[in-house]
Amino acid sequence: MNNGYQLTFFTLQSRRHDGMNIVNWLEEIAKQSGIHGVTVVNASKGIGHDGIWHSSSFFELADQPLEIMMISDEEAYTKLFDRLQVEAPNLFYTKTAIEYGTI
Repeated sequence: MNNGYQLTFFTLQSRRHDGMNIVNWLEEIAKQSGIHGVTVVNASKGIGHDGIWHSSSFFELADQPLEIMMISDEEAYTKLFDRLQVEAPNLFYTKTAIEYGTI
């Protein structure tokens, strides 16, 4: 049994940071911070913090909402968020204290 955090980031398929797709970029810095498991959930639609509906369609996936979820211990969380503060990718996130493990 371990204690740590569930980190969930919310963004759109079309977002980019530092020349990369935001999902790929976030996965890479998470790995560099010591987080090796990342789950990306594609949503069919959602209302952004701007109050606008975002959704995927048959013709256009760029506006598709995404959740990027990862589990982290304290050390990896600190490394990740130190890097995010420097990079400033403008991502909305939630952080929830959790207990995790494998049985």
